Amino acid sequence: MKNSELRRLVAEYNEIKIKLVKAQNNKFKEKLKEIEHRYFHETGKILKSDIKEFT
Repeated sequence: MKNSELRRLVAEYNEIKIKLVKAQNNKFKEKLKEIEHRYFHETGKILKSDIKEFT
């Protein structure tokens, strides 16, 4: 994955995280887990620890 795709993935993660705070929905929780899983398999790093790198 390119850096731009990783940034887009992190941005999507942040948007869904905000939506999750507003509406406690299992669909959002599943989407967050899916994004974290995809990020880990693409980079080998944990998204939460790298989120500051992209913001």
